[in-house]
This record gives sequence, C-alpha cells and structure tokens, in this order.
Amino acid sequence: MSVSAPTAPSNAPSTAAELGYTTLEREVTVDELELRGELPDWLTGSLLRTGPAKFEVGKDHMNHWFDGLAMLHRFTIDDGRVSYGNRFLESRSYRAAREQGRMVYGEFATDPCRSLFKRVQTLFSAKALNDALPDNANINVMQLGERFIAMTETPMQVQFDPATLKAADVRPYRTPGQLTTAHPHLDRASGSALNYAANLGPRSTYRFFMVGAEDTEPRVVASLPVKHPSYMHSFGLTERWIVLAEFPLVVNPLALALAGRPYIENYQWKPDLGTRFTLMDRVTGKSVGGFETDACFAFHHVNAYDDGGEVVVDLCAYPDAGIIEDLYLERLRAGKPVAEASLTRFRLDIANRSVSHERLAQTDLELPRINYGRCNERPHRYVWGNATGQHGWLERIVKVDTADGKALSWSQPDCYPGEPVFVARPDAENEDDGVLLSVVLDGSAGISFLLVLNAADLTEVARAQAPHHIPFSFHGQFARG
Repeated sequence: MSVSAPTAPSNAPSTAAELGYTTLEREVTVDELELRGELPDWLTGSLLRTGPAKFEVGKDHMNHWFDGLAMLHRFTIDDGRVSYGNRFLESRSYRAAREQGRMVYGEFATDPCRSLFKRVQTLFSAKALNDALPDNANINVMQLGERFIAMTETPMQVQFDPATLKAADVRPYRTPGQLTTAHPHLDRASGSALNYAANLGPRSTYRFFMVGAEDTEPRVVASLPVKHPSYMHSFGLTERWIVLAEFPLVVNPLALALAGRPYIENYQWKPDLGTRFTLMDRVTGKSVGGFETDACFAFHHVNAYDDGGEVVVDLCAYPDAGIIEDLYLERLRAGKPVAEASLTRFRLDIANRSVSHERLAQTDLELPRINYGRCNERPHRYVWGNATGQHGWLERIVKVDTADGKALSWSQPDCYPGEPVFVARPDAENEDDGVLLSVVLDGSAGISFLLVLNAADLTEVARAQAPHHIPFSFHGQFARG
C-alpha cells in the first residue's frame, strides 16, 4: 500500500465537525473572555497552541489536514480571568503565500510542483535545502529556556514571542538532517531538548541531538545508519535509553527528489518488514537492536521506562498506516470515520530481544498526554487523550488507568475537544492531581471555548468562550506564569 491523494477538496462546510477544517482568517486580541465556572487560584500561565488554520491560498487548495498554514493561539490565565489572542505564524511559507497569492512551498501532502532539477538540488545541497524547505510550523510548540519555538517535521523551526505571538527573524537552532519531529523530549539534568533527525543521502542516518537553552548548534549524541528511513512522528525516552520505533512505512530517499509527488506520498507501506525497535544508550550512543514484532503504525509515543531487564514502551497504535489517508481533507469534510488508535504497551526484553504487547484499554485513544514532569522516562499510571465518537471523529476526552484498563470520558453533543493538556497542581502528591486544558469546537454554536476539567475525575471546572471558531489543531504546551 502506498499513500495516495484523493481529488482536491471543496472548502464549504456542510457539517458541524467540518467547521474544524474551515479557514479562520480573523486575528484578534481579547483582554477578557466570558467565563463560566471558577478557575483554581494556583492556575496561572498561558496555553500556547499551534495548528492549521488556512486551507486555501488563491486558487490553490491544501490536500491534507496536516498542510494548513499555521496559526498560533494563546489563552492566558491570570487572577481567575482568561485572555485570548491568535495570529498567523509569520513563517517564510506563510509570507510567501500571502505575497504571491499561491502556494510556494510544499507541505506534507500538497506540493506546488517544483522542477526535477529543483528537487534534486534541494535533497543534496545544504543551501538549496535551506531555501526550499517549508517552515509552516503547525504541529507543536516548545519552551526551551526563555525561547518559545513552533515546530513541524522539517528542520525549519520558528521562534515567536509568547505574549504577542509575533515571529522572530532568526532560526532558533540548526537541525542535523532534512526531517525531524515536533515532539522533542526535555533532558531532566540539563534542561536541553533532545530530538531526532533523519539525514538523507546516499548513506542515510538517524541522528539524535541535544540543544541547550541558549544553543544554536546541536550536539549529536547517537546515530544509526539506515537504507530506507521509516516515517516516525515521535520517539520514546527512558532514564537509560532512547527508544526508536521503526514502522514499515518507509521511503527511498531518492524518491523524495525524483518522484514528483508530495512528501508523504513517496512512502510505501511494507508490512513484511514488521515493526522494529532499537534502543540507543543515552550516555554512550551505542545501539541495541533486534527487537521485531508485527507490523503496526503510530504517530505518538505515550511514554517509556525501564522495568528491570525490560523496556516498556506505550504507543497509540494502528494496524496499518491507513490513518494518513483518512486525514485527507476531502474525506474528513465528507464525514468519513477515521481509524481508531489503541493504547498499546510493548515490552522489550533486552536479554533475548523478544517483544510482547498488550492493549491497555478498550477505548481508543489519540493525542496522548501524561503528567510529563513527574512521569516521563518513569513508570506512569494515567494517560489522557482524545477518543472517537458517534460521528467517527475525536469527540471525547478520556482518561485511562493503565493499572486496570478502566476509562473515564467527557463529551458534550456537537462538541469536538482537542488534545487535553495536563497541568499539575503545585506540590501535588497524586499523579492525576491537576487540571486538563482543551480547546473545544462547539459545532452547534459555531465557536470554540477553552475547557478546564478536573484531571482526576473529568468533571468540568470552568470554560471560557473564544470569539470565533478555532480549526482543529494538534499540540500545545502550558507555560506557567
């Protein structure tokens, strides 16, 4: 199976959920939103999110949910009140599209048809690569020291001001490869970001690198040669190991330059390869491989940790890569249900290289969050995320207890909640003592709101109404005030 595109979508919304894939042009700043309920007095800071918000440029239409031009959103909580601001991320991709009235840079599944010469030059020339790669950072945001950074899967991050959402004119750091993830981890000891990059060429390699709070140059800490790189959206981390999960959705690097197709459509699903795990020592950089299991696919690692002679890896796993095709805009706008991810635990036995796996809950779960500050690299009990509903889209917020598989759920008719960001209560004793912050699209009202839930039992604490609809997005972070 290869990833293929349907025909270009229409942009006229016909269902409540479809509003989530409809362009938002409006940029506003609101000093105080209408609030229902009462916010905890300890909750102070800003929920910062990025996501696709513009799906048409002139006569050009984006093909995929992942392609939309990025917009930043800020919900700031202070003294029991909530303010809001949103602004298009003024990336090079966005500025070029605005000035020329068309798509200039290629995206995940949409390509403005560069010439063959340009494709080859881009893949093998550092300068051409820097000039040609998109920086439409619509996937995630990260705080690195005093810097706030919007990220996508190219090495072209965009730094921005968390108060004004204005983009900076400098690249925050260099990435040692052409592809990367928007899901870095933070090293507990140094506060540095740890991320992965694929360096493509005649001899491709996976590279893991560290970037300090003020660094502009990375430090490569581990590398691994690869012939046909796998599409990997995230990776795992334990106190000892970097965890690489290679799914059998792979690419010949030359195809990216020669095939003439959008980026993701060059990848091929080859289930006979199975799924391969590799552990890379965080101190020495040496790798331990040979962990093979059945073919599956995942965007998101939940967490990983060491357990005696085993490494535990939790993923939101799909049986194949069909979810990528499910997220083409034409299919989403037509109301086609998306594939469901299963919260799955893999156990890697270091001594005999065996892999076992089990499903942790009956509910599906995507866009997972944990109590990251407390549990990342360490055993965790609770996972929060989104789950599908009667319309086949993400319509619920769920909490899973991995100890017994029990799940709690929050939902409301015609409402579509986004990723639930966990914020721990200061000095909390329990892992789930805190709140969840989710941006919810109210399809019947045609607007969105910030939802605050008690993370322990998913009861509503408060909600603050935004001044417009906010298109469905991916990830965000809470920056404490």
